[in-house]
Amino acid sequence: MDTKIVKVDPNNIDMNIIKEAAKIINNGGTVAFPTETVYGIGADALNVNAVRKIFEAKGRPQDNPLIVHIAEIKQLENLVEDIPKEAENLARRYWPGPLTIIFNKKEIIPNKITAGLETVGIRFPKNSIALALIKESGKPIAAPSANLSGKPSTTHASHVIEDLMGKVDMIIDGGSSAIGVESTVVDVISKPPMILRPGGLTIEELLKVFDSVVYDPAIESRDKNLIPKSPGQKYRHYSPKAEVEVYKGEINNIVNNIKKKCKDYIALNRKVGIIATEQTKHLYGEGIIINAGDRTNLLSISSNLFSVLRQFDKIGVDIILAESVEEQGIGKAIMNRLEKAASRIIENN
Repeated sequence: MDTKIVKVDPNNIDMNIIKEAAKIINNGGTVAFPTETVYGIGADALNVNAVRKIFEAKGRPQDNPLIVHIAEIKQLENLVEDIPKEAENLARRYWPGPLTIIFNKKEIIPNKITAGLETVGIRFPKNSIALALIKESGKPIAAPSANLSGKPSTTHASHVIEDLMGKVDMIIDGGSSAIGVESTVVDVISKPPMILRPGGLTIEELLKVFDSVVYDPAIESRDKNLIPKSPGQKYRHYSPKAEVEVYKGEINNIVNNIKKKCKDYIALNRKVGIIATEQTKHLYGEGIIINAGDRTNLLSISSNLFSVLRQFDKIGVDIILAESVEEQGIGKAIMNRLEKAASRIIENN
């Protein structure tokens, strides 16, 4: 398959390119496009054959459901059985944005999208290019992250090209993703509302709408018998080629433990990468150190995380030693992604 790569300025959208991309969608093709969270690989959500192409391009397991993207709240009427008051309140406050809401689906949504579930995740993204494409196509667009299944998600067009060149019809380069981790998935059918995947919208923000919000027990537990309900949570995910060790605890202990482990691995002739932060990058004397961002601004870390993992792939390290961050705000999503990528998690308080 020939893949066309185009650039679009999100602040000055070339509608001729958007019309071309929308035509691909309407003809049953696939288009990778930017959102404020990560890049997505999109197809007509109501066309089973088009949706099948997403699974084929990504090598995605068939039992891993897709999220459907809309550009107007009124599109919900055709896609879902009912709109609970809780969902209406959430949508009014946080759409468009990095939030996916779980609804009972109508039959028009193919079972291929929902992996046979009677529910579907719907998102109304904020990115101007994504919105223009959905509106121009006139279709809801199914769009998981635009990466090969299991690899770190894509936050730059270069990542998408690396993974999906020759596997999709078009890649729209719309610059870097601002948030860098996927949307928060919330099930409002559950009582109380349940976060199935932490993401760009924090639990602290959700608690401005609800009196109580809980996490899916499978997110909080490392019990492998508990199966998460959300895309991106069921399998080991977001993983670079190298092994990843995540170090948790008090930051001084983390740094000392990583320094010691780095020395041990180097003695075994292993090439070591370290995911550090602005506050700690100068504390490591050995290893290949990449600064993921500022601990006082966790959004800087979330926006860089997948890119850092991919940088280590290009460098060709054998093992990555990663600092943890506080699981507050978007830190919860950062740690969720790191732990999903990890081979081992080392805790030392």
